[in-house]
Amino acid sequence: MDDGTRIASVDDVPATGSYLFTAEDAFTNEREVILVRCEEDPGVEAWVNNCTHEDQRLDRGSGAAMRDGQIICPRHGSMFDACSGACDNGEAAGTTLPDVDVAVEDGNVHLVDDSYSYLHEGGIERDGGPSSSSHIGF
Repeated sequence: MDDGTRIASVDDVPATGSYLFTAEDAFTNEREVILVRCEEDPGVEAWVNNCTHEDQRLDRGSGAAMRDGQIICPRHGSMFDACSGACDNGEAAGTTLPDVDVAVEDGNVHLVDDSYSYLHEGGIERDGGPSSSSHIGF
């Protein structure tokens, strides 16, 4: 593949859960991004690691909660389709997660979105821990 930065092996993306990495957007802001498995080609999708309802990380460092091909917001339980990013329930109903373009080739996931540059595996270093006040447990 001539274009795109290798992020991870497809095997690194769990069947349920997510693979977390950090990228820089066009305005030099660091953004957390998650890779999730999807039944549609290319088999892996990438989404900005934030619920569309509130500033809530979907993956807080140990993988996003998932059920039946949907990513679950740990704060209010809204569920986002892993393939389309669309939500049709809960507080985030009617919204779609911001996507990040990736390609899969030879068993590897590559960042091909011109709006982002790969920085590193894992999330953004934060002081004071996660901001969640969730009462939902998984």
